[in-house]
Formats: sequence, structure tokens, C-alpha cells
Amino acid sequence: MMSDEDYEILPDDINDIDCSFKIIVIGDSSVGKSCLTIRGTKGKFKDFYTPTIGFEFLALNIRIKEKKIRLKIWDTCGQEIYRSLISSFYRNASLAIIVYAINNKESFENLESWLDEIKNQTHPNLKIILIGNKSDLENERVIDKNKAENMANEYNFDLFMETSAKTGENARLIFIKAAQILYDELLHLKENKEFNTTDNTSTCGVSISNIYESESDKEETEGKRRRKSCCK
Repeated sequence: MMSDEDYEILPDDINDIDCSFKIIVIGDSSVGKSCLTIRGTKGKFKDFYTPTIGFEFLALNIRIKEKKIRLKIWDTCGQEIYRSLISSFYRNASLAIIVYAINNKESFENLESWLDEIKNQTHPNLKIILIGNKSDLENERVIDKNKAENMANEYNFDLFMETSAKTGENARLIFIKAAQILYDELLHLKENKEFNTTDNTSTCGVSISNIYESESDKEETEGKRRRKSCCK
């Protein structure tokens, strides 16, 4: 288990980053993806957020052992009408956080369709974290924790946990664990020499060193332009 000395949340404006990872946050609308992402990255919570249209982009810098890591987090909308739009932004993701709400049976049942979507749009080695959000609504629970744990084991997900954006339970921990999972994968790939030395990326989409002019950054810039143009 990682100790407090093994990680540190770094300032937003730090420039000397060692490696960068793209994370997508997906799941049905109204399961609390935006609230959870903002709570986990910024430590802020509001009782009401307008539904995400397309996607929102956030970042979190974390030191894991000796590496300074930037998590580039794409918080996507869950509305069916935008699914074809946002799926194009799954490309080059290193990890997916799939969110359901413990008080919403349909959001859990729809996890299969989200898994099919990322399977079709991403690489086969994508890391996956399953999140049961709104743990503060225990009296409204309809999804048993053991049921979700069994699913996580069945599909060999990298992590499962329950969270609450409202209370902050495990909200920051999600991203610390995500960084640790990706750091460990980076070490594994380096040990097995599975890096493509031509484009400086690994076979699982992990971008290493000098990331500022990487393809992922160009994609983010283009994505922001698209969002501005479609939301005028």
C-alpha cells in the first residue's frame, strides 16, 4: 500500500512534469461525474451543476515516488444525444473511470454499454477504475456493494471503490490511485521495453517525458476549439 511519503499533490502551474496520462471519466448522466471530478481535483463541491455538454477538461499534478505526473482528465457527458460526439475523445486514453450511482439501478445496468463503447474506441490495455458514487445516500441504495465488487473482479478492473462528491469520501483518492496504477504500468512497460521509440509513447497509450508538444496536447487544443464552436 502506498504511504503518504510516496505521493504529493503538486501545484497547478508546475512545468517540470516527467510524464502525462490522459484519463476519461464516463457513465450515465446525473451520476455525479462532474461533481466528483471537481471535488477530487479542486476540493470544491456545489449542490447543483448544469449537465456537461460534450466534455470538460481538468488537470491534476501528482508526484508518485520520484515521478511528477500530470493527469489530463476528460469529464464527459452521459447524455445519449452526445455519445457519438464524445466517443471521438476517447482516443489515446490511458485509463477510464466509469461511474454509476449507488441509488440508480439503471446507471449500473448501463455499465455494460459503456464498456462496449470504450472497447470499440480505445486500445485493449486500457486501465479501468469502477466507481460507485453517492455513497452518502446509503438510505437510497439499490446497488449492493458486493454486486459491484463482483463485477469489478469479473471484468478484471484495476480498482473499485465507492465515493461521495458531497462528503468528499475517496474523491481525491480516486486520482491518487489512478496515478499510482499508471505509474506502475509505466515501470512495467519500461522494464519490458514496450515503448515505441519513434513517437515516444508506449503500447498502452502512456505518454512519457516532454509531453507539451505531444499528439495528446494537440488533441486537447482541437477539442477545446470544437467545444467553443458548438456551444456558441
